[in-house]
Amino acid sequence: MPDPIERPRPTLHLICGRIAAGKSTLANDLGRRDGTVVIREDNWLSDLYGAQMTSIQDYLRCAALLRGVVGPHVAEILDAGVSVVLDFQANTVDARAWMRGILDRTDAAHVLHVLDTPEDVCLQRLKARNAAGDHPFAVTEAQFHRMSRHFVPPHPEEGFEVQVHRPDATP
Repeated sequence: MPDPIERPRPTLHLICGRIAAGKSTLANDLGRRDGTVVIREDNWLSDLYGAQMTSIQDYLRCAALLRGVVGPHVAEILDAGVSVVLDFQANTVDARAWMRGILDRTDAAHVLHVLDTPEDVCLQRLKARNAAGDHPFAVTEAQFHRMSRHFVPPHPEEGFEVQVHRPDATP
């Protein structure tokens, strides 16, 4: 009987950062690794619920529905030996608790990537992103500030392996 092929342990990559901090750009970079797939919240939400999402409350409702389906699916992908970049916001304790629940179903490794991007840089990038029109959602500056109030950096007691990224200041 041939020796089983030793495969690297799959990794769940989680991303924490304000709107326009560079989460999707980092997800793209991480997704270029062999044996890795990227699952993008914004694309799924836009395709499934785009017309229904006109407020932050709509986002929260639709995101909860999406998480109910995506969580078990991500665990199955990890159990199949494939790494996953979860391009979902990990900006609140509740969001990270959901992600922790995925990890608890698997034997996967993980990294919580924290983007330490200054707010003024995020706002510059947001304006450029909105002007380009190539993102599924246009976020106003007022919505940015409302969502940023809920941002909570990870705490060590949450039990994540954290890697901090300090992107350059260009929009």
